[in-house]
Amino acid sequence: MDQVEIFKALSNKTRLQILNWLKEPATNFPEQLNPDFENVGVCVGQIQMKAGLSQSTISEYLSILQRANLVCATRVGQWTYYKRSEEGIKMLNQIISTEL
Repeated sequence: MDQVEIFKALSNKTRLQILNWLKEPATNFPEQLNPDFENVGVCVGQIQMKAGLSQSTISEYLSILQRANLVCATRVGQWTYYKRSEEGIKMLNQIISTEL
């Protein structure tokens, strides 16, 4: 896990908001076709609507967070769902507590 990439991913207000929203998806997003927030995640369209940004911008932000191992994606049919990578968040906590 590249520390610079992680901190770059966290250096954007909207990306931080996305991580915060995904922490409690049932609270932060309306019901969706696949309501399994815990195992599948939140549809990218729901994230895009909440952020109020273009679909391409949100897709780029989610790709950045995924490369930093802060979110993971699941494809269901034609839709992509995202959820937080709790393993990645734990590794981030470890980096902060031991190396900074």
